[in-house]
Amino acid sequence: MTTKSSSPPAAATADGPLVIIGIDWADQQHLVSVIEPGGRATGRTLDQDPDAIAGWVRELQTRFPGHTLAIALEQSRGALIHALLNFEGIQLYPINPKQLARYREALDPSGGKTDPRDAELLARFLLHHQDQLRVFRPDAAETRRLAHLAELRRRLVDDRKRLTQRLGSLLKLYFPLILKLFGKTLHGELALEVLRRWPTLAELKRVHPKTLRAVFAEHAIRQEPKQTELIRTIRAATPLTQDAALIEPHALYVQTLVRQLAELNQAIHQFDDELARAVARHPDEPIFRSLPGAGDALVPRLIAAFGSDRDRYESAEEIQTQSGIAPITKRSGKSCLIVRRHACPKFLRQTFHEFANCARQWSGWSRAFYDLKRAAGMKHHAAVRALAFKWIRILFRLWKTRTTYSETLYLKQLQQKHSPLLKSLQSS
Repeated sequence: MTTKSSSPPAAATADGPLVIIGIDWADQQHLVSVIEPGGRATGRTLDQDPDAIAGWVRELQTRFPGHTLAIALEQSRGALIHALLNFEGIQLYPINPKQLARYREALDPSGGKTDPRDAELLARFLLHHQDQLRVFRPDAAETRRLAHLAELRRRLVDDRKRLTQRLGSLLKLYFPLILKLFGKTLHGELALEVLRRWPTLAELKRVHPKTLRAVFAEHAIRQEPKQTELIRTIRAATPLTQDAALIEPHALYVQTLVRQLAELNQAIHQFDDELARAVARHPDEPIFRSLPGAGDALVPRLIAAFGSDRDRYESAEEIQTQSGIAPITKRSGKSCLIVRRHACPKFLRQTFHEFANCARQWSGWSRAFYDLKRAAGMKHHAAVRALAFKWIRILFRLWKTRTTYSETLYLKQLQQKHSPLLKSLQSS
């Protein structure tokens, strides 16, 4: 469908004139709105298929030689983004869904929404506000690989946590002894090996002590007194239930979960190995390795959080805001409310939050800062976010200047500024 528009022609940049495009993406078929240099708007559908996307890009580049295709869409990652990054002459502008929602409400207060209309709104949003939007520039290959490894590893860890909780719930119903023996390491190799071989209390009680000692020794429990204590606990355990109709199906399900957890453990070890190699090769590894509390799990996540493009962020405030660490201030009349930011990349916010929580255990001033916030009435997570807010400013400076962190140097800076943290440090 083709419509006439009184909109101004597409803007021109150093890369040449632009063809403005808005894409309302979907899983299988996208809605596309194209604003041509003359101002005419056209709409069409585009299948999520590599050949269809390639053909559509070639068609536009043939129709508008020498033009840059400026594309606005409501995502910064996904299959469509990955496909479009294969082509030269394209500028991608990821639009926050909230930005589009507010723009839609401003133009259509009735609240109406259709996919073709959203595609057109994305195009017009880019057309009129391009100077306030940032072109998407992917990180260097080594940084993108590291970022994907770190995030996918975290998904595996979350899957393991979910399955471990399910396993614990099942064991409470018929085999609580395992929770007593291995409750804090239920996904560990020893607990999984015991459940794989003897998924019920009756089976475990029949095992010869020599066999149990051999299993314990294989899993780093080699002290004879500790082995004896475990065996004694097993022998003295009282069954929660002897109902075979309950025990047998649950034991079968437990063994299924055990196999899944064993596979997840193996996968996490493989990701850890790949991450270690990727981090060792990354040029920013010394910067983030120097941070207090940043171990093997957090270093790659922090590298990925900042990326490799030093021009991406002009200030630490941008990262504080984008990550959701910076709070939101809502003012109306005489009221002023400061609340936690919920609309943000959750994994990014989690990365800074977890780092700050680790840093306070290794950095004296971080611990003093956290204690001061707690003493002022902040709850734990709010105090950690406040510490993360402060750490982001430090991290940004280190990242920009490509320098490593020094606790001694930072303490000297606190002394020069007569920071109140020093009194707390001296009294601790």
